Amino acid sequence: MLFSDVIGQQATKQHLVEMVQHNRLSHALLFLGREGSGALPLALAFAQYISSLPQDGNRMPVADSLFGGDTPPPTLPATPEAADAWMQQQPSFSKAQQMVHPDIHYSYPVITKKAGSPPLSVDYIAEWREFIQQYPYGNAYDWLQFINAENKQGNISAHECNDIIRKLNLKSFESGYKVLVMWMPEYLGKEGNKLLKLIEEPPANTLFILVAESEAAILSTILSRCQLVKVPAIEVVDVENALVRRNNTPADQARRIANISEGNYREALSLVQHADEDYTALLREWLNATVKYQPVAQVKCIDELARLGRENQKQFLRFFQHLLELALRMRVLDAAGQERLEQTMSDSERDFAGKLNKICTIEQQEAISIELDNAAYYIERNANAKMLFHAVTIKMFYILRNNVVVEL
Repeated sequence: MLFSDVIGQQATKQHLVEMVQHNRLSHALLFLGREGSGALPLALAFAQYISSLPQDGNRMPVADSLFGGDTPPPTLPATPEAADAWMQQQPSFSKAQQMVHPDIHYSYPVITKKAGSPPLSVDYIAEWREFIQQYPYGNAYDWLQFINAENKQGNISAHECNDIIRKLNLKSFESGYKVLVMWMPEYLGKEGNKLLKLIEEPPANTLFILVAESEAAILSTILSRCQLVKVPAIEVVDVENALVRRNNTPADQARRIANISEGNYREALSLVQHADEDYTALLREWLNATVKYQPVAQVKCIDELARLGRENQKQFLRFFQHLLELALRMRVLDAAGQERLEQTMSDSERDFAGKLNKICTIEQQEAISIELDNAAYYIERNANAKMLFHAVTIKMFYILRNNVVVEL
């Protein structure tokens, strides 16, 4: 994977290239970015770049120089674009692109593939290559569904740690460096302590790249041994451009979805997939039944919401959150800011957000937003949808009951 394959993140790409150029690279890096930010594609591109640095001392510095030895010469690429050009000139480029480079190793959560055998990443390497090609911005749930894990819990086991130790103690085959990309180290249990000595005192010219979404879920002993690389959410304009260029999404739709997705490209793709489903009418009906206390209409809406299915329910809640966010921004922005905001909004969004401001104070909008976040959390964990939306309806009624009812 090239740096140009990663959506946006120009500042982070430049930082990574400069870390190599100026000899500031640690033996263990932690790429920390929330879902859909592109932390994994970025780590894969960086791993490919490191593996393209040959051990031929006439063309490049000796391998140890990347980790604090002699200062590399100025011939090293200084920009992500130059690094991409460098990679494409190397004999091993096609192997790295196809994820068959012998010196780039991968580790990720898996389940047992055959009864009686330990769960190892290498057993799923063909599926992993296909997954990265199709869903580079996917999350752990997507991956486990891709390998038909169903309700089984994936993990990175002690057997996997032993296999990592074995592989990284071998000599490199083609590159000057051996690289391990471990995706979702959150799935490491206490077995991860097996890797501590290897991370702290790695074999020569070995680089660990851990890619995570939650810093709190990583073993503190591993976290303390890694150099942190924060991967921010993707800029809205970069999400919009990616949707248009990569996904052939119409420009108007791409602009609206980019604003809703909040820098999460996976979420943006999911929103595109469900773009034909207009949640406005259902949301309007649900809110009217709630604020005017119409139990029969409430039950009708709850039944309809329960029949949507988990992914559509999450999209519905996300759509409501988006409207609440627009309503809040309409409250607090000055005239010029509101004018710029309204240029990015559809007529329906502008009308709905305005009416939300009539029935909700800022405090009430915040309280509803918290309930929607909680509901999305429980939906992700297979809560009973009918009971959940019934509870949310009751909570919204009590949040809104003291405000003036305005027909939505």
